[in-house]
Amino acid sequence: MNLSRRAFARVVGAGAAAAVLPPLVSVKPLLAATPPASDIVRLSANENPYGPSAAAIEAMKAAFAKAWRYPDESQDELIDTIAKSHSVSRDQVLLGDGSSEILKLAAVCYTGPSRKVVMASPTFEAIGTYAKAAGAEVVNVPLDSAFAHDVAKMGSVSEAGLLYICNPNNPTGSITPKEAVRSLIASVPASIPILVDEAYFHYAVSGDYESVLPAIASHPNLIVARTFSKIFGMAGLRCGYAISSRETIRTLGAQQAWDSMNVMALAAAQASMTDTHHVAEGHKRNAATKASVVASLKKLGFEIIPSEANFIMIDVRRDVRPLIGAMRTKGVHVGRLFPALPHHMRVTIGRPDQMEAFVRAFSEVVA
Repeated sequence: MNLSRRAFARVVGAGAAAAVLPPLVSVKPLLAATPPASDIVRLSANENPYGPSAAAIEAMKAAFAKAWRYPDESQDELIDTIAKSHSVSRDQVLLGDGSSEILKLAAVCYTGPSRKVVMASPTFEAIGTYAKAAGAEVVNVPLDSAFAHDVAKMGSVSEAGLLYICNPNNPTGSITPKEAVRSLIASVPASIPILVDEAYFHYAVSGDYESVLPAIASHPNLIVARTFSKIFGMAGLRCGYAISSRETIRTLGAQQAWDSMNVMALAAAQASMTDTHHVAEGHKRNAATKASVVASLKKLGFEIIPSEANFIMIDVRRDVRPLIGAMRTKGVHVGRLFPALPHHMRVTIGRPDQMEAFVRAFSEVVA
């Protein structure tokens, strides 16, 4: 089961070659003992290993001169850019300290002791945590056999205050087909908000996937959350936004802290919105490396949930917890345990050199 560098190259083929960039950190030979932090291959948080665009970095450098000022003007500029990009009015846009703040605001506004939050299992858990803090019951509806949201069951939950759809879904990387999402939107009463988390929108290419942004015009109960943390490579800067009806944006904004955004994140986001090349290259690199890794894992005999995101979930056919720990001793950090899928390992798609280290470590620990 050991996979040498040469064997990995044969399995991966030319696909990863297009994705190679100068390495940001070195990947040294993996040791039996837990390595120092500087040698760790971090594939645990669905981050973009290539980071922000050059334009975003230059914009942040220039923004240092504005650090003494409150971010009002920078916020207005980014709101205008986002509104123009999505063909909505500026009062339909709300910026957030990452899209996680958008999720928290939605939980505060629309859930409580008598208003449940309805979400998939497994999915991104943050909104469930926020809803519990608001005193709400969290209703977890298992994904269906294709790892899509079971929209029929979700839409039938009584006393729902908020429905949450993560599409593409985290941690599975799977999508909920556009017709299913359309059906849910059409069937849910207009009094119940539907929050669609599109954090991984830029990675999805399936013809069966679509953003629900255009549906906001006819369904004011829709809220779409987007983030700069993923394909834009700004996870550490914290910047996201919501698009919805004017009334919904006012409701969410009334619960938001003043000036929750910082000028560095705003400058980077503003530059990123117009850097289409960075997004295209990020998608290309992710797709090439992901395809190569999936091929090598299948050659080793493992199945992977079809992914439309920058991570994959591997069916390891056993309790994943010991494997997660064993991978850490090899210097490779993968995703945490997701109780609804105890035999699956989530792995972020890193750079080709990082994924080479992952496959080598994985082949050793599953032996």
